[in-house]
Amino acid sequence: MLELTNLSNADCDVEKVLENDAGTIPAIVREHGLDGIEFMICGPWDRVMHPPQYIKGVHLLFWPCWLDFWRGNRAVLLSEFGSEENIRAYYGSLDVGDWVEAWKRNLRQAARCHPHYVVFHVAHNRTSEMYTREFSASDEDVIRATAELVNQITSELPQGCRLLFENLWWRGLTFRQPHLAAMLLEQVDYPDTGFMLDTGHLMNTNFDLRNEADGAAYVQKIYRELGALGQYVYGVHLHQSISGSYTREMMRLHAGEHRPLTWGEAMDYVMHVDLHQPFRTDAALRILDAVQPEYLVHEFQHRSRGDLEDKLRVQRGALNFL
Repeated sequence: MLELTNLSNADCDVEKVLENDAGTIPAIVREHGLDGIEFMICGPWDRVMHPPQYIKGVHLLFWPCWLDFWRGNRAVLLSEFGSEENIRAYYGSLDVGDWVEAWKRNLRQAARCHPHYVVFHVAHNRTSEMYTREFSASDEDVIRATAELVNQITSELPQGCRLLFENLWWRGLTFRQPHLAAMLLEQVDYPDTGFMLDTGHLMNTNFDLRNEADGAAYVQKIYRELGALGQYVYGVHLHQSISGSYTREMMRLHAGEHRPLTWGEAMDYVMHVDLHQPFRTDAALRILDAVQPEYLVHEFQHRSRGDLEDKLRVQRGALNFL
């Protein structure tokens, strides 16, 4: 099993976590007994700051709201974004072909890292649906469209690189309907596909969880229900998120409200729902024992190097890795 943590080359990570020091990643890997990092490429890759020998996986970029753009639903896009200028700013173009090319560029960047795997988010939501959870698309809609998109871009993946689909709590891949997860693998024309099970995202689909023991039990239950499909869960993004009471309260406060959110409102909501906190108890170990992944990623929201390292110590301690 490769044991990793998540890092990007976004300015915030380079400045606050790496502290603009090329020695930080080797030091963190050495100090915490890791095998490397899962890397998100947000700009030009500096091989000195993010040495290739430590990059074991690459998390692809993603657009949370994309299905209407893919389908060419201009009226909905204008309602959601307010203007063509805002649409262009979000997708980089008004042309779907240009957007597909942006995906291909990101895959070409990933390929240069020679990763074991890349991660693709399978989800869609309009910001106007976030508070209420009243979605316009179905899980099946998103999964079918994802397969269409992915089949246009996988030519950029190098041979031997796994393509792992990650679950979220929006419409798309949630793992709560195993037949849809199976359908995704069947419809994607790539020989080495599978799943990255995100434990916190899965917990976000259940508003009744009270603590991380509940959360771990829920993850195990959903994993068992995958049956034979579970063999394709090659990786785990390990963290915990107990936010059901917040989600319910926002649904109550905003019942019947369908206005598009500002970027700030949307990000604030996501940060309160998707907590990315470390497990503190042996509940985490029960998940690993059940899934037995090839890739374990300690995936956190980290504000600084110290914050990341503190969370690594807490979660690795819960796993008896210290």
